[in-house]
Amino acid sequence: MDIGILGGTGPAGKALAARLASVGMSVSIGSRSAERGEETASQLREKWASRKLDLHGAANETACEADVVVVATPWDGAAHTVAALASHLEGKVVVSMANALFKVAMTSRRSCRPRLAVRGRARRRPRALVSGAFHHLPARGLANLEVPLDADVLVCSDHPAATKATIEAGEPHPGLPRRRRRHLVGGCCHRGLHRRAHRVNIRHRAHASIRLTGLNSEGA
Repeated sequence: MDIGILGGTGPAGKALAARLASVGMSVSIGSRSAERGEETASQLREKWASRKLDLHGAANETACEADVVVVATPWDGAAHTVAALASHLEGKVVVSMANALFKVAMTSRRSCRPRLAVRGRARRRPRALVSGAFHHLPARGLANLEVPLDADVLVCSDHPAATKATIEAGEPHPGLPRRRRRHLVGGCCHRGLHRRAHRVNIRHRAHASIRLTGLNSEGA
């Protein structure tokens, strides 16, 4: 599977790119300039030279050609990035890992689902299949390929196809036992869990993540 990461030169994007490439994914690190994306990819390939990571830099427009596109930009820039690439994201599975802990107005239960909110008229919003995932994985731990992650990847989406593709993109995710990979939670719960984990990490100066227990071998 090919993965394109928008905002791949930032801490979260670089960490996810390295992890996915370490298990055989072909990853395009997207940036506003292909040169900057390639510079980041080159740094990661050099850092983990023994792993032969399939990483390459690309302009954001080119990164959108991948099977699955991940938006790893900070929340403040996610809406602008998606709006500018709307035509390239038509019909694509788009995974948002942008966190909006303090900037999301939740007016109803349905509005709580993780989605990319594009400012302006509805026609500016790309008709893509959107999911939310990877929010609960600490960037520092995600970036260190020598240390397994004892965490679960929580996926939330209104689209079965997006859910399936997002799970496949995370499998086999390093450090996550197979029996615990397939978990789906509602949007409000998804944000609530992340908010609480964030507060725990601030209070204890830690890098804790979320783990679900007591499930059977097939997961949820």
